[in-house]
Amino acid sequence: MGKYTSLEKDIFALIEANLTNIGTLKVYPTNFVDVTPERQFIRVSIIPSGNGLNLKSVSGILIADIYVPSGSGPRETSTLADGLDSQLVGKTLKTTTGGTTQFGNSTLAPVGVDKDNPSLYRSTYTIPFNFFGV
Repeated sequence: MGKYTSLEKDIFALIEANLTNIGTLKVYPTNFVDVTPERQFIRVSIIPSGNGLNLKSVSGILIADIYVPSGSGPRETSTLADGLDSQLVGKTLKTTTGGTTQFGNSTLAPVGVDKDNPSLYRSTYTIPFNFFGV
């Protein structure tokens, strides 16, 4: 398995395994469109953007767009972002392929009402990572 496929597989596995502590959320990859979206969900983009320590390593940023009902206020988004923080920020986690993924510090930015579905409000959670393949 190549580093990009391994990176994607491992980060999604880490997020899905750790979201049980946050609540029951659907997690979708960036190019997936659900015809019946949940009340709240997360759409994840993994952007490998830098070199790693060896040929099977890469650094980059994970972007999680958090969708909550419009008009619900910032609390739901903050709670979900705090849940992601508790599972990712400053952590070095073993991956399913035998490597490790190390996460840095996160940021959270409100984006606004979703242009495709005005009943949803979107915020963007970002966190840098280093993926160390084997």
